[in-house]
Amino acid sequence: MQSEDVAQKLRDGMAKGVLSFPLTSLRDDGSLDLDAYRTYLTAQLANAPGMVFPACGTGEFFSLDEEEYRAVVRVTVEVADGRLPVVAGIGYGWSQALRFARIAQEEGADALLVLPHYLVGAPQDGLVEQLRRIAAGTRLPLIAYQRDQVTFSADALRRIAGIPTVVGLKDGHSDLDRLQRLTLAAPDGFLFFNGAATAEMQARAYATVGVPAYSSAVHAFAPEIAKAFFTALRAGDDEAMNKLLRDFYVPLVELRDRVPGYAVSLVKAAARLRGLPVGPVRAPLTDPSPADLADLEKVLDAGLNLVGAVRRVN
Repeated sequence: MQSEDVAQKLRDGMAKGVLSFPLTSLRDDGSLDLDAYRTYLTAQLANAPGMVFPACGTGEFFSLDEEEYRAVVRVTVEVADGRLPVVAGIGYGWSQALRFARIAQEEGADALLVLPHYLVGAPQDGLVEQLRRIAAGTRLPLIAYQRDQVTFSADALRRIAGIPTVVGLKDGHSDLDRLQRLTLAAPDGFLFFNGAATAEMQARAYATVGVPAYSSAVHAFAPEIAKAFFTALRAGDDEAMNKLLRDFYVPLVELRDRVPGYAVSLVKAAARLRGLPVGPVRAPLTDPSPADLADLEKVLDAGLNLVGAVRRVN
């Protein structure tokens, strides 16, 4: 399939629903549990996300070896079964990223999300060259991800958009002035989506600069809540969005910010509270403390109760 065709498939997915970043199921000893992952992912996709992004940040890409990565991508492609695009994460330096890219290509992924490279800051020329080298080694379309030490200028954005297989950008900085400059610099049809942590918090603001699509960590454990917010956003229902933000998303973010790494481990703990077979996180992440877990359960219950209230109003 040509990059243009895949880009249209991705665009259609972005319009359909939230973008799902599934957790990777692990056993208590830290080993990969593919049967549990298949069960978990099947439940995730039954809630109709627009796309699925296996082995990315929420899926603990940083802790997976190449064979584990291959298995996760393979199962995701099998469960998705062509119903929605599968965009696998790749990362580290361009040489290592290409190793993961080739595995994802062999296992049938539709596209790749290029996670921020490891550790070092880099000039704009280097960021562009990183993507050029990855693009030269795989036929799969690429979505660049800017956050942490990766930030593209408008000129660099124009240059990466000129690479035929670079089709989009995920933004995790939430700098709307800079993001607006990037959207104006991009060619028609270039894809953008909101990849901020707990992206619903900024979803309305992103939409004002022409970026309505977003990833949802909440979908990984409470797709009912994620879908309720997505529906309210698309309907312009500020009352419903404010209720969900005030009583669920803000308390969740405040809890998330207590401990480094909770952006993943809290999500995994919430999934376990729902009875989803995801297991623990791998070091260097840590599972939530008993006190934080109790607070998480209260926040989750409040969110699920809100979904019922929002549905009755609508």
